[in-house]
Amino acid sequence: MIDQVTDIQVRRAGAADAESLVRLRGLMISSMGTDIGGPDAPWRATALKWFTEQLASPDTFAAYVVDDPRAGVVAGATGNVYAHPPGPNDLTTVRGHLYNVSTEPDFRRRGLARACVGALMEWFRDETGVGQVELHATADGIDLYRSLGFTEAKYPTLRFRTTRA
Repeated sequence: MIDQVTDIQVRRAGAADAESLVRLRGLMISSMGTDIGGPDAPWRATALKWFTEQLASPDTFAAYVVDDPRAGVVAGATGNVYAHPPGPNDLTTVRGHLYNVSTEPDFRRRGLARACVGALMEWFRDETGVGQVELHATADGIDLYRSLGFTEAKYPTLRFRTTRA
């Protein structure tokens, strides 16, 4: 475990990081109160395939991670670009979605998630044509996002599920 972070090294995730992204996703989902099942839970194989495929599309998907020499990948943030129609306040035709921000419990409160989100926001700004980046915040993460300039949307997010998990 690291006691202090003085030089955070964020890197863009590659194909070899897909399993770590699945593990971090499990941590995030679990921290939100959802039972993620064991190591053989079906969602993990589907998520591994999905992350592997997404990592092969660097123009529309990016993940940034932080490694610890002993523990491996301990924090990360992911995002993708999706088509969206323009409007009077945003003439762009694509938006960004930030998600899967997670840090291993022993490494929290050290700026790792902030560094990963910052790198991802630079990718959105410098390498994509997105006009806006959206996210769904948890109570644990909302202050981080607000400090980075995110604001609450005027309209609430609603969800309708077409399949049962």
